[in-house]
Amino acid sequence: MLTNRNSIARAASAGGATKSNKAASTPATGSTIELTNVSKAYGEEWLSDQILDNLSLSIAPGEMTVIVGPSGCGKSTLVNLLAGFEEPDSGKITIDGEEITGPGKDRMVVFQETALIPWQTTFENVVFGPKLRGDMKTADLEKEAKKLLVKVGLGEFMSKFPLQLSGGMQRRAELARALINEPKVMIMDEPFRGLDAMSRSLMQEFFLQLFEENRRTNVFVTSEIDEAIFLADNLIVLTNKPTKVEKIIDIKLPRPRNYSMLTSAEAFEYKRETMAILHEEAMKSFANTSKGVA
Repeated sequence: MLTNRNSIARAASAGGATKSNKAASTPATGSTIELTNVSKAYGEEWLSDQILDNLSLSIAPGEMTVIVGPSGCGKSTLVNLLAGFEEPDSGKITIDGEEITGPGKDRMVVFQETALIPWQTTFENVVFGPKLRGDMKTADLEKEAKKLLVKVGLGEFMSKFPLQLSGGMQRRAELARALINEPKVMIMDEPFRGLDAMSRSLMQEFFLQLFEENRRTNVFVTSEIDEAIFLADNLIVLTNKPTKVEKIIDIKLPRPRNYSMLTSAEAFEYKRETMAILHEEAMKSFANTSKGVA
């Protein structure tokens, strides 16, 4: 049950999205995130697994910051810390100067696996959070939910249940459910990982349309290098654990973007540089693991 590129574009336009020729000039808004000497380990003190080690990072407001790293380096741990689901062992994380001490509606997370409530309709899923908190008038909430569902191309699927939606549609429903909270920061933990190649490329393009419209601060974690380059303003390359920032690559591909840009010499150089770092870090991980093999 796939949606083609034209229908997605029409849906975004119908929802009031900024036209593509204005997207590049949309002023950057959003929040600043600072990670200062953040460390995190799991397990007992005598046999702990050090995941993050004095990691420091600044995430600029209104930009798409994409994070890549070798498998098992702690990308999901970083997501949990940013979301406030876990606390660092040392160091601190702030958003606009305020220390993160727990979850909050100022940070919305879209995970790898769908988190839609299966017995609720698409519309009921979107309004669930604000309705539970009671921080929006019912009429305003319903109006905003319908507006967002039209914007993400689900205007005709409001009464459908999650199992009646394709994978791509479920992802768009989750975006609407997050956006209705008007978060300062969107945190994306490999949200398109389970989709087939066509659905994934469609979602990447659609997600960029939403980003280029509002320039909300985004932290996007992925294992796909092409996806990272296509989306990112700043590409953060992490080391093998204990994880630190190995390099920050400024992706200067113009916005609005399209897939043809990935065939450019600039995109190829970004990919070559990123893959070289990741390969080196993966080999370190392999060497460390091999030490324990007889």
